[in-house]
Parts: sequence; C-alpha cells; structure tokens
Amino acid sequence: MTEREQYLGQIDKLVNSHVLHGSESLCKLLRYLAKHVLDHPGTPIKEYQIATEVFGRSTDFDPQLDSMVRVQAGRLRVKLAEYYGADGAGDSIVVELPKGTYVLAFHHRAVAPSLPNSAAKTETTALGAAPRRNWIIATALLAVLLAGSVVAILSMVSSRNPAQAGIARDSDGVPAAFRVFWDAFASGPEEPWVIFSNAKFVGRPEIAIRYYDARKDNQNTYIFDHYTGVGEVLAVHELDHLFATLHRQIRVKRGSLFSLDDAKNNNLIFVGSPLENLTLLEIPGTQEFVFHRVEAGPRKGDPEIINVHPQPGELKEFRGTPSGEPVTEDYGVIALVRGLDPGQSVLILAGDTTMATQAAVEYVCRKNSVEELLLRLSVSQTGQLKPFEAVIRVKVTRGVPVSTELVALRNGS
Repeated sequence: MTEREQYLGQIDKLVNSHVLHGSESLCKLLRYLAKHVLDHPGTPIKEYQIATEVFGRSTDFDPQLDSMVRVQAGRLRVKLAEYYGADGAGDSIVVELPKGTYVLAFHHRAVAPSLPNSAAKTETTALGAAPRRNWIIATALLAVLLAGSVVAILSMVSSRNPAQAGIARDSDGVPAAFRVFWDAFASGPEEPWVIFSNAKFVGRPEIAIRYYDARKDNQNTYIFDHYTGVGEVLAVHELDHLFATLHRQIRVKRGSLFSLDDAKNNNLIFVGSPLENLTLLEIPGTQEFVFHRVEAGPRKGDPEIINVHPQPGELKEFRGTPSGEPVTEDYGVIALVRGLDPGQSVLILAGDTTMATQAAVEYVCRKNSVEELLLRLSVSQTGQLKPFEAVIRVKVTRGVPVSTELVALRNGS
C-alpha cells in the first residue's frame, strides 16, 4: 500500500471506531481535513473554508462571531486522544490535530526493535525460570485484597442514607435533575445553539444610545446591533459552565445573525426577551405568558408579561419596577416549547430586563431550583420533561438578582 492509502485507511478506521460512531459532523470534518492535507501538503486551511465547505454555513460566515468551527475542532482533538488512549493504542499510524491549526498530522508510531536471537532466548529462559510458587502467592494476596475492598465498599454503601446513595448513582458526577431537564439539549448529535438578544440601537455609544424606533428614525439612521445586556453576557457564561458539567459544548450566536435555517435543524436556547431577541417572533414561542409593552398610562412603553389565562391568586400582568427608578423587582419567563421541527426543542430564558434574564438562566443552572421545578411539574428524576411555561419573580439589589421565586406554572402539550 502507498503511504496515502495507509493514511486514508487509518481515517476509515477512526470513522468506524466506537469513539466517533454516531458523530456525523466530526467524521465529516475528519475526512475533509485528511483529504486537504493529502491533496495540498503544507497548505494551511482557514476557518471560513471549513465552515462553508464542511458545515454548510453561508458565505457571510464570520469566525469572530461564530465559534462553531473552533468548537468542533476541539471536540475532534478530544476524540482522537480518546481513541489512541484506548482502542487505537496499538495502531501503527497516529492522526493528530495540533492546537492552533486545522492541518491534520499523520505520524508513524515507533515500533520497538526486536531482540537478537540470543537475547530473546536469554529473556525467555529467565521468564521461564521464575518459581511457580511466586505466582501462586501473588494470586492469593490479590484475592485477599479484592475481598477486603468488596467488604469495605459494601460497608460504605450500606451506611449511606438514600439521598447520598442517589447522588452516588449520578454518572460522571452530574445531578439526576440536570440529566432530566437538559436531556433534549445534551443528548443530541449536535451542540445546541445559544442565541442571545442584541436589540437595535441608534445614537453614539460614547455619548448616548437609545432603542431604535421605526416610527421616529428614518431608514438612513445608522443602527448599532452588536450590543447586549450584562445579564445576557453572564447568562451565556453560566450556560457554558453548565454544559461543561454535562460534558458537552454550546454554540453561541447573537440574535441579529440567526436565521430560520438554523432554527429548523437545531435545538435552541434563547437568552433574552422577544422584545429584543426578535428572532423569537418568527418561531413558536410562549402561549401562556407573553411579553408585551404597556400601551397606555403612566407606565406606557414599560415591558410586561401578560398572563393569558390567570389562575386564582395570580396577577394578570407581571410588571417589575417602573422605568426611571432603580430596579428592585423584576419578572422573567422560563419556557420549553417545540421548535419548527417538532423533533427539536426550544428553551426560552427571558426577563423584562437584563437582570431577570440572568436570573432565569441561573434558575435552570442550579441543582436545587431545577429539582424544585421538576417537582412542581411532577417529573421524576428518571422521567421525561415535556413542554411547559413558568414565570419567576426576581428580587434585585444594585443591579444584581439576589433571589428568585416561581410564581406561575403551566404544563404544555
């Protein structure tokens, strides 16, 4: 076989391995990188090229705004290391993707030289001469140690209370409540998209900016659409940390760059109000708790959440602190709905203000609050989460959400 054939054979072996089985996107990336380096040795490859030719991104793809290629390359590096640390430990060809580049590297694994005949005979003789009784003693000692370990483990397990035992059964240290709540987003073949809001602003950032108003601003007004709230920034960081706990990654995109094609093929997590995250207006959203702006009265223009079917004791409108005053109370929505493709899931984490958005994300990233939500939804820690909508009340101090309370809940279909 030629060297090229050997390398391609190793790529086939990797693609068909247990480590990469079922990861179509990583297999596609690996084959593409292998073909590039074999057809164009020594030629670098750009992130834009991979995004458009491998993952079908549009020609306006901007690697500064979309980290998808870097995320996928990082996953591939991890998978390659995992393969060669286990199933591929004896392979003669090693495939690597060095950090800082997308150029694949092939290496021939060094094979230990065989011993001369005389040395081999000496080695064999020495091994054969080892007293058999040493092996018997070692086996007996191992059996004693193993029995002792089993007794110790059984003793520890029997002394635990049920709650501790439940925690111990959580594989990989992930709480069972997280596995139930985030299953649709953590078990899919692709990472979910996290879409954060970035409203349209006009003015000058160094002096003052305000929301764009189509009724007042003409078409020639320059629009800033690359700003977002502090709460959204902290929320994305919180989600990134959570998915690292789940041993997965997320893909992040700002709302103004999100397309309906993305919505059709991916699980989505929207961070921010539909009043700013305008993409939410184009896909299925909440039905029971709807974001709205007050149309008349002293609070005209303030955001509110309409309670479409208020239950006894519930407010008809959820409104936080009036605009122009320091925010001390706010409201947010946590909702799981079906996507454009019924097989996809959409999670909406949104507040009237950026502080409530942050609180909504923190609520679903905290073990205790997720357990409370599942309990209120009557979902066991081995059950399946179905669509729902919830409203939280948030207490705010100096611009920081300090406490959260679940005040309204609806089960979906």
